[in-house]
Formats: sequence, structure tokens, C-alpha cells
Amino acid sequence: MDEWGYLDNCRYLIHDRDTKYCKSFRDIVESGAVKTLPLPARSPSLNAFAERWVKSVKDECLSKLILFGEASLRRTLREHLVHYHVKKTSS
Repeated sequence: MDEWGYLDNCRYLIHDRDTKYCKSFRDIVESGAVKTLPLPARSPSLNAFAERWVKSVKDECLSKLILFGEASLRRTLREHLVHYHVKKTSS
């Protein structure tokens, strides 16, 4: 998994308590100097703000576009982020 680079420059992996994050998985991740942090049990609205933002991005932005590659996705998200904050502060 080292060549994929998903956890490059990451110090923590925050995850829920799904069974796919078993001991052997956590051991592999931690062997790469990334600490695994399970979320508290029975905390359904712990990520409510993050989930709301992701829903806004999907509904208001990404569902209306056809993107070609990571660069266009990053540019679109950057512009939506500016729009999102301007909309929130002017309301």
C-alpha cells in the first residue's frame, strides 16, 4: 500500500467501529507511523457538520458537473468552498 500514498503525510486515521477496521488492518496502518483513532461507540451525529458540508458539495456542485481529472475536481472544490463561505457569512 505504500506506493498508493493514501496516508502520506498523515498522522492519524479516524475511523468508525466497523468490522472492516479489524486488528490486523489497524496493525498494518500503524506500521506506517499512522495512529488509528476509533470514533466513540454509538455516536451517530458526531460528524454532522462534515456530513452536511459533503451533502452540500454533492447536491449544489458536483452533481451538476462533469469533471475531467483531479485538477478540475480540486479547482471546482476550491471555488465551491469560497462560494459556500460567502453564502454562509452573508446569510
